[in-house]
Amino acid sequence: MNYSVEYSTENEMTELDEARNIVANAIEIKHITGAQWDKEIISFDGVCQEQLYVFSKNRWGSVICEPVLFLKNKKIVGGALVLVQLLPFQLGSIAVIKWGPLLKDHSNENSKEIYASCIETLLLEYDINRKMMVSILPRASSEKENFEFDYLLKRGFGKGGELRFPSRYFVNLRLSDEEIKSSFAQKWRYHLNKSLKADLTFERADATRMNEFENLYEQMNERKKFADHSAYDDTIKAMMDIKDDVLRPELFLVKEHGKTVAGAIIFKTGKTATYMYGATSKEALKSRAGYFIHWHVVRWLRDNTKADYYDLGGTDGFLGLHQFKKGMVGTKGVIAPVPAVMNYSSNVFPFLVGHFAFFARDSILRFKSFLSKFKSDLAQPNQKRVK
Repeated sequence: MNYSVEYSTENEMTELDEARNIVANAIEIKHITGAQWDKEIISFDGVCQEQLYVFSKNRWGSVICEPVLFLKNKKIVGGALVLVQLLPFQLGSIAVIKWGPLLKDHSNENSKEIYASCIETLLLEYDINRKMMVSILPRASSEKENFEFDYLLKRGFGKGGELRFPSRYFVNLRLSDEEIKSSFAQKWRYHLNKSLKADLTFERADATRMNEFENLYEQMNERKKFADHSAYDDTIKAMMDIKDDVLRPELFLVKEHGKTVAGAIIFKTGKTATYMYGATSKEALKSRAGYFIHWHVVRWLRDNTKADYYDLGGTDGFLGLHQFKKGMVGTKGVIAPVPAVMNYSSNVFPFLVGHFAFFARDSILRFKSFLSKFKSDLAQPNQKRVK
């Protein structure tokens, strides 16, 4: 299917709308509860923490979470957690989808067509029927091409806000120990080998030991003076309280001489595992426990999950994080950008109001970032921005 054709006459536009309605109608949309959503998407290849109801309801308290499933011939093929943001003065709403929609089966030979149909169904529901701007943030892709972003661009979505430092770092999990090590940058491999000779032990821990991680996390933030813009305070307790072992993030700890010196919380469900949070003590620097824990996490994910890649996240503009993650990605992994937010509305008023709302939000964020530079106790980004 090719949706990139532009139509200029009213008759051609009507034909296009009819064609898209046929595509959308081939997919049934089903609204479900948050609890049903989190239970259902455990089996999705594309599942990620940003699309979990338990994550989003705690992270984005001001929005309405609307989980929807997409069914074709009565079988679930995808879904999306839509965040409906109400605008001030009852001016309207924006339908936001972060890192979605999700596909159930990435290996399906018709996955691109299914994704297109899911987008058309979302537009029919939220753009046409409910007169909202639809705003989608596609995920960074470990593939050579980001077909989701490409489709949205061809479909007529416009680029919105972009991250200042958009790179994500993907480690290839489907390698042997020897292949993984040889993929690492030489300096990264050197530090890893040093850590393997230290008196360090790696443990998979349960949620009852979160206090050990929390102590490390507080120590690290105090030591490094990072401004914490993450969802840690809002979401971590709810995430670690998830009852289902498959969906709940994993907690890993490293000990040195019986003392916990490093920890990591990993979202492991789906085809891409994600590094959510990590922490180290001051003592961990000498023993290189950060290298040690990541090495064991990679091997654990390879042997215990279906994930093909381990997403290390971004850098927030800190050169040291970039060098560490780039070295770990090595020659077999992928560094790819998070695309721009993609916005669409076929109606003039939602289009204008939506763009003004995003402009106001981005202006406030830029102002807050500017003010943070005057707080001398906070570390400032030192990575060169790639334009």
